[in-house]
Amino acid sequence: MLIKKLFLQNFRNYEREEFVFDEGLNVLFGKNGQGKTNCAEAVFYLCTGASLRIRHDKQLIRIGEKSARVEAQAENRYGRVTIAADIFENKRDLTVNGSAIRKNADLLGHINSVFFSPGELRLIQDGPDERRRFMNISISQTSPAYYTALLRYNKILDQRNALLKDRDASMVLETLPIWDEQLCKYAAVIVKKRVEFLEKLSPYAEELHAFLTEGKEKLALSAGKKLGDTEEEIAATLLKRLKSNYENDLYRGFTTVGPHRDDIDFTIGGMDAKAYASQGQTRTAALAVKLAEVEIFKELAGEYPVLILDDVMSELDLPRRRKLLKRVEGLQTILTCTHAERVLYGADAHKIRIDGGKIVGEKQS
Repeated sequence: MLIKKLFLQNFRNYEREEFVFDEGLNVLFGKNGQGKTNCAEAVFYLCTGASLRIRHDKQLIRIGEKSARVEAQAENRYGRVTIAADIFENKRDLTVNGSAIRKNADLLGHINSVFFSPGELRLIQDGPDERRRFMNISISQTSPAYYTALLRYNKILDQRNALLKDRDASMVLETLPIWDEQLCKYAAVIVKKRVEFLEKLSPYAEELHAFLTEGKEKLALSAGKKLGDTEEEIAATLLKRLKSNYENDLYRGFTTVGPHRDDIDFTIGGMDAKAYASQGQTRTAALAVKLAEVEIFKELAGEYPVLILDDVMSELDLPRRRKLLKRVEGLQTILTCTHAERVLYGADAHKIRIDGGKIVGEKQS
């Protein structure tokens, strides 16, 4: 997958700019606060329909304007594709090759991307929500069925949680089985896809972590206890757990069992990474996981995604910088930094200098 051109109008601090990207390494550089990350964010937004930085789309609109437009001309293994988003205060319009799409699920898969920034340390350091979010974003890009199941599961979960807050316990106990059948149906899809994802991710992450650390440390990923081999078995196991937790759920006022409680355990050298890993170890582990995600996209989609590395080089020591540049050879990569010459070490790159939301220089090296 390749992004050829990116057009931004009234997006963040950009009034009107068009970026042309090469097939390999593209470096956006300039002082802090000039719009490098905004450009990277726009690419990710068109790939996933969401931003990693904000909750409401209207925050993407340039201050003082009423709308914004983001458009990318790209290529995937099926041919050329143009994706555009017109963003307004209270809505957005998405099109793929000029045809309007109503569901975000219809956007996913046209261009896949993996995004890594220093903030991705949250993947290991923060709570389970971050790790579930990571799985949801990654799996959804290659599985519309997962994305749809996730939406429906969350909707039913909200309704079940609202029911659990009702003071009429007998009515609640009588009604819960109706919701539980549907909840487990969609939960089974989510759980099975996550298990398959982690089974693929783990060996790639171990290999890449060994590459980045020269084999000095071992990274391992693990999930919870297996619930079954098929969706039917998983649904049946979850249904039993839900029923056995009725009293606890009523007492707490929310659902205590299901994929909304899933987590991933990370260990480095056999030690819990969240509790014992240093900042440097955490950073390397998170980077290894993100690079492993790139390989999974290649395996599942048949082609590499666009790799976005936002201000990553400043957080890595020299050996790991060199290793990262070696690893991304042959991938379309969008890398942001303050000083291109300090991070490239002679690597070929298309360099684009950004100043105040404007392209002020381009150079091939």
